[in-house]
Amino acid sequence: MTTPARRFRLSAPLKVLLSLLAGAVVGLALTSTDKALALQVADVARPIGRLWLNALQMTVVPLVTALVIIGVNTASNAAASGRMARNAIAVFIVLLVAAAAFSAVATPALLGLVPHDSATLLAFREALHAPETQSAPASAGQWIASLIPSNVLAVASANAMLPLVVFAMFFGFALSRQDAVRRERVLDIVRIVGDTMITIVRWVLWAAPLGVFALVLVVCAEVGMSVLGVLGWYIVLMCVIYVLITLLLYLVALLAAREGLRRFAAALVPVQVIAGSTQSSLASLPAMIDSARNRLGYPAALTALVLPMAVSLFRITSPAQYIAVASFIAWLYGIDITFSQYAVAVLLAAAISMGSTGLPGQANFMTNNMPITQSMGLPIEPLGVLLAVDTIPDVFCTIGNTTGDMTATSIVARHSGPQADDAPVDG
Repeated sequence: MTTPARRFRLSAPLKVLLSLLAGAVVGLALTSTDKALALQVADVARPIGRLWLNALQMTVVPLVTALVIIGVNTASNAAASGRMARNAIAVFIVLLVAAAAFSAVATPALLGLVPHDSATLLAFREALHAPETQSAPASAGQWIASLIPSNVLAVASANAMLPLVVFAMFFGFALSRQDAVRRERVLDIVRIVGDTMITIVRWVLWAAPLGVFALVLVVCAEVGMSVLGVLGWYIVLMCVIYVLITLLLYLVALLAAREGLRRFAAALVPVQVIAGSTQSSLASLPAMIDSARNRLGYPAALTALVLPMAVSLFRITSPAQYIAVASFIAWLYGIDITFSQYAVAVLLAAAISMGSTGLPGQANFMTNNMPITQSMGLPIEPLGVLLAVDTIPDVFCTIGNTTGDMTATSIVARHSGPQADDAPVDG
């Protein structure tokens, strides 16, 4: 017999959101009644939040390396299954880079419209106890020379994510050229490493309500009510970025796939309704296949191949999120990001997003935003607080992802020609 407690079990994102609200209420109540006591409680809670962030950070290097290697091999295997699959992979890569580049341009412009209260932001930074400085941007020559690591273990220990990802991509491509039996042996080991790291991440995220409660309590106790305004601007920023990307995808379908705007928009309505209500691209897959076949008239073989590939490999909002989060942290700390830093982050975001689509949402947020944030020389301490409020923009994120899946499919259908009807369905 199912008990009411089991029927109404809270989801992990809801637990984190409730812990944020609890931390905010406790922190604001303390600082409004007894400022000295609030600071004492904050000093006790701060190490708890720091330990939680450290536990997440320790998984980043092995997890990202494993995911990139697996992602490269998955994409290589998919591309080897035929011209249509290769076209799909190419479309995914172009759209991911374009989304990241758009975010690198749009996010700083949007943040320029946000009121910049220096006193509040300074108090926010001091509450997190994060370093104020960033590494000096490398020159063009230094950046090119650093792409290929001379010592993989050294760059891993230094959390230099770009050369580490470059090595993982080389390793993945070279592994895809090996004998199938030997390749699968190595991939099994890599998958075990990745799955083990994900298990650790799940354990750490089990304690996310405590970690987020501690982080938010500290910030609210030391900053006061104005912290809610800072987090509110972050929520608005992410929602606007996701909505803009979704709207731009209609334009992409119109120009690159020659789709009729009204027909394409009508076909997306049932997909977007399911995506928004479930916040799951996988749950939206049947609706995507139905709309692609029956409303847009795409061949069954094409939709059976491209749409599952898109759900497995392609989340167009992910690289845009990584860039937007890093840009927000830079704005929070008053740090100017150079063009070269954004260029590195755009490529890194696209590469990481291809290998991380199987991660749970909260794990995806932390383990994928950390490398991008670190690559730009920014502190990672705000990520724990931002994780808690990222549940709210996630509805728009999922709608954008499913819209991207349908847009990519429309482009592949446009450029695959009549052979799409006879294409193999496997893959």
